[in-house]
Amino acid sequence: MLRQTAAAAVLAVAAAFLPFPPLAAQPAADDGVGPWSEAIVSVTDLDESAGWLVDHGGWREVARGPLDPSEIAYWNLPESVSGAFLKICAPGAEEGCIRYVRFDGAGDRRPIRLAARPWDTGGIFSIMLRTEDAQEAFDAAIARGWWAESQPYAFTFGDSDLVNVVVRGPHGVGYALYERKAPPFDAFPVGPLSRAFNAMRMVRDQPASVSFYRDLLGFGVLFDAPFTDPEPRANNFSVPANLATSLVRRAAALQPVQPGETGRVEVMEFEGFSGRDFSQHASPPNLGIVSLRYPVADLGTYLEALAARGLEPELERKAVAIAGIGTVAIAAFRDPDGNLTEFYDAP
Repeated sequence: MLRQTAAAAVLAVAAAFLPFPPLAAQPAADDGVGPWSEAIVSVTDLDESAGWLVDHGGWREVARGPLDPSEIAYWNLPESVSGAFLKICAPGAEEGCIRYVRFDGAGDRRPIRLAARPWDTGGIFSIMLRTEDAQEAFDAAIARGWWAESQPYAFTFGDSDLVNVVVRGPHGVGYALYERKAPPFDAFPVGPLSRAFNAMRMVRDQPASVSFYRDLLGFGVLFDAPFTDPEPRANNFSVPANLATSLVRRAAALQPVQPGETGRVEVMEFEGFSGRDFSQHASPPNLGIVSLRYPVADLGTYLEALAARGLEPELERKAVAIAGIGTVAIAAFRDPDGNLTEFYDAP
């Protein structure tokens, strides 16, 4: 399934020698990779899935319509499959959008992270947004019949005082909300629900995952740090209170363009917790967060750089008609936990 034999060897070498200096890699930004423009979420009802962001967050419809046959073919789905999409973006935003996709006639489908707990790996855990009022956004989601991993949880991470909660919409899709109490956040408009700026993956081997995004894809590391709760109490990832002060959650955030507040991917390992692995289900038409999609100024040059590091795409097509983007060359790669990351040509 994965054509990454050489890449796996690179990851093994990198993991073996951490915390020594990382393998040399040309930064993704040098190859023209920008912040991710949209997350792809597979659903059964486009409007129901988008409703909370539209009604509470003021997100706007950018494009809607049928899936082009070239996109069906790109996903390696049968010709008999059809579908539709709805793309929405936060007010004033052109990146950090969400493209909801419905696949029709695709046979059996299941949620990618069916009945998963936060420490289970495989599949993208959540799309991360900022908010001016986490409690209000939480209440609005619950009023729609959505659920949550916890109630809003206040904590300090680095120099930031935060309130976080992960709400779950249809098919268990997670949306992680961050209200920053201090210092003030002014990098982009926040409002009830901001543009998406990050996406969380729960991983089996955090150093190996960091190595994949840093040493192979060429992303820069924003932070790489362990975290434990300062006191035994209920928390945002449902870790039992009596374990919260000892269980290490090792997280790292990476992005192609630094400094910047968008376009991130985050990887987290719950050290000592052995969960289930959902990686075999992390493909369309299964339901949930399928991928993040990054624009690249010169995709051909970037793909050559990745091939030189031993990384070959899982999916690739030269001309895919994607409404709201155009007809583009596009390629997708799987990380060590089976999650897809896409790159498309956007001169």
